Amino acid sequence: MIQLDNVTLTFPDGDSRITAVDHVSLIAHPGTVTAITGPSGSGKSSLLAVAATLIRPDSGRVLIDDLDAARLDAKEASDLRRDSVGIVFQQSNLLPSLTAREQLTVMNELGRRGSRGRRKAAATRADELLDAVGLGDHRDKRPHQLSGGQRQRVNIARALMNDPSVMLVDEPTSALDQERGAQIIDLILRLTDELDTSTLLVTHDLVHLPRMHAVVHLVDGRLTSSVGESGELAFA
Repeated sequence: MIQLDNVTLTFPDGDSRITAVDHVSLIAHPGTVTAITGPSGSGKSSLLAVAATLIRPDSGRVLIDDLDAARLDAKEASDLRRDSVGIVFQQSNLLPSLTAREQLTVMNELGRRGSRGRRKAAATRADELLDAVGLGDHRDKRPHQLSGGQRQRVNIARALMNDPSVMLVDEPTSALDQERGAQIIDLILRLTDELDTSTLLVTHDLVHLPRMHAVVHLVDGRLTSSVGESGELAFA
């Protein structure tokens, strides 16, 4: 589970500071996808960066599996991301020289001791995830041999290599047409359910919101409304 509790984030702006996230609280439960929407510049990406432990908030708590990530130092936050958080960036950022399978297996080599002894298990995990995202027959292809939708599927599979309890997804359909975008949303919803992850998903694509388990709306960094699984609308 991931819970943001009264989180505020500001950035310096000359002699003053700009508030990017303003006392925001939300929870994403295991097996659910919570969408974060709002106009450009509303603080969506900043909120996701805080949830990903990439930025420390000015105040508030970021609870990931009951651990307050806002209190961790840089190394501890890095370890938490490696072990418990999967991040799907807006751009797939795949390494041009690596095959789809290698994009995943390389994650085993990052920062944790004993990677050599885990290589066989990592290869098996990579194959299972590529099968799960429908790319089992494309595991040996490099990014330039894959479509935009296929590259995004590799991106999602890579984020799941560490079997995360939390998945954070930033605008996964922004570079895709409506049909391929819908397929990516289908995939995220299915994998969230099957793997019991707690997923936060930033999106500008309102057509997909009715399928989400919960929706929160940000304006100027503040949570203005939310819709939970009951379908009831609540205002902050």
